[in-house]
Amino acid sequence: MPSSGSPDIPDAFAAPSPLQDAQAPVPEAVQESAQGVAQDLPVLEAPADPGDGAGWGARLAAALAAGGAVLLCLMVALAALPALFGSGGESPFHWNWHPYEGQFGILPMCAGTLALTAFALALGWPLALGLACWLLCEEAKFLAPLVRFTAGLVRFMTTIPTVVYGFAAVFLLTPLMRGCFGGTGLGLATAGLVLTLLILPSMLLTLEAGLKPRLEALCPWGQALGFSRLQLLRRFVLPEAGRTLVAAAVLGFGRAAGDTLLPLMLAGNAPQAPEGFFASLRTLSAHMAMATANEVGGGAYNSLFAAGCLLLGATALASLALRRLMAGDTCASGKARAVQETPRP
Repeated sequence: MPSSGSPDIPDAFAAPSPLQDAQAPVPEAVQESAQGVAQDLPVLEAPADPGDGAGWGARLAAALAAGGAVLLCLMVALAALPALFGSGGESPFHWNWHPYEGQFGILPMCAGTLALTAFALALGWPLALGLACWLLCEEAKFLAPLVRFTAGLVRFMTTIPTVVYGFAAVFLLTPLMRGCFGGTGLGLATAGLVLTLLILPSMLLTLEAGLKPRLEALCPWGQALGFSRLQLLRRFVLPEAGRTLVAAAVLGFGRAAGDTLLPLMLAGNAPQAPEGFFASLRTLSAHMAMATANEVGGGAYNSLFAAGCLLLGATALASLALRRLMAGDTCASGKARAVQETPRP
């Protein structure tokens, strides 16, 4: 009488056990073929790790660069100590620069540097922001060639030497300013207009690099909801792009404050506090370039190191602030790019 359990399955229909397959003997022909293939394969060896040599080279280069920067700062600071702690007329912190009378004040040059930099930023930063918004948001098909031409022109402007701007302004802008407003044509306005052109490409490229990833991340959904690119930029991107906006301004400040040739050629170089848009002035960088060629030793020579110390500190702070801002902005741009690349259902 058959049992109530599962019926016996004949061996012919039983599924082979994996253990039985693993223990089944392999035919000799298959073994010989596998051995031949294994002999024909090249022997793969782990490549030598070049990380040690390259790592030590990179560390050495970084140490040399950091050591050079620290040595430069120490040299300028030590050379500026006699002037920074001087008393009376030898102190650089007053408003009179009369070397033949023993007065070596650099405050007029500090004021000239701040005035010229503020003038260039006041014109250049809004112009860079407006141009960046137009390049990112222009949607008219017939203006596409103009957009590409403008973008290429801005990038080409970064390659133009500063002396070319200076010579062009001396022969074109200076006579125009002289004819319209009188005087020599050399002053704050002339130098500031050309300095605006110099710092404009750097600020524009910084703004474009920071705003474009955010805008492109919002465009698919925003345009599907009926927003234009300009509306998305104005309502959603710009309010969250404070780091990018400040970074562009900091970069423009450092570029304008540290430039030497344009103030030297176009500002008039009078060692006096700025008295107006068309008055002559002198910046710290131009002052150092002029006085270095004429002074060797003495109070005037020491005051140059004080000016260099102030200028180095200002540009170093601007660079550190820019790195900090751009680091945070890079993280935000990476998140926007990740959102943009997320596959849509």
